[in-house]
Amino acid sequence: MIKILKIILSVLIMLNLNGCTTGKPETITPVSSFDLNNYLGTWYEIARLDHSFERNLDHVTATYSMNDDGSVKVINKGLNTQTQQWKEAVGKAKFVQTQDIGYLKVSFFGPFYGSYIIFYLEPDYSTALISSYNYDYLWLLSRHKQLSKEQRQKYLMIAKQAGFDTAKLIFPIQ
Repeated sequence: MIKILKIILSVLIMLNLNGCTTGKPETITPVSSFDLNNYLGTWYEIARLDHSFERNLDHVTATYSMNDDGSVKVINKGLNTQTQQWKEAVGKAKFVQTQDIGYLKVSFFGPFYGSYIIFYLEPDYSTALISSYNYDYLWLLSRHKQLSKEQRQKYLMIAKQAGFDTAKLIFPIQ
C-alpha cells in the first residue's frame, strides 16, 4: 500500500512540475501581432523533439478551432507505427497574456496546463516553430505536409540559434 501511495505521489509531483508551468525558455520570445483566426485550422508536424506522448507517431497533425467559451480546441492526432492505430488527444488552449501575442497555455489533462509558445511564424501563417516551458520541447509545424530541404534548413537554423538541440529532432512521415 505504501508503494502505491509513493507512485501516486510521484505522478502528482511530476504532473505538477511538468504540466502546470506556463514559463518559457530564456531565449524564446513569443511572436507579436498574432492573429488567432489565421492560425486556426490544420497543421502538419514536420519535426519534433522526442517525448513520450508522441513516441512512435507518424502522420501527426494539430488542428485548432474555437470552443464556445472562447478557448481554443486542440486536436493532436497521429498514427502509431507499432500498433498501426490512430492516437488522438483533445485539449484546450488559452492565452497567457493578450490575444495578439503567440503565448498560450494548453491542457490535455484537466487543470494541468503547459506552455505553448509560438516563437517563429511566417507572415502568411504557413510555418511555425513552437516551444514549451523549456528546451526539451520543440515542434516545427507547417500547413503543408512537406517542406523543401532549403525551407527545413532555414527553420532548423532559427531553432538552433534559439538554443534547441536540433540534432535530436525527429522527422515524422507525413
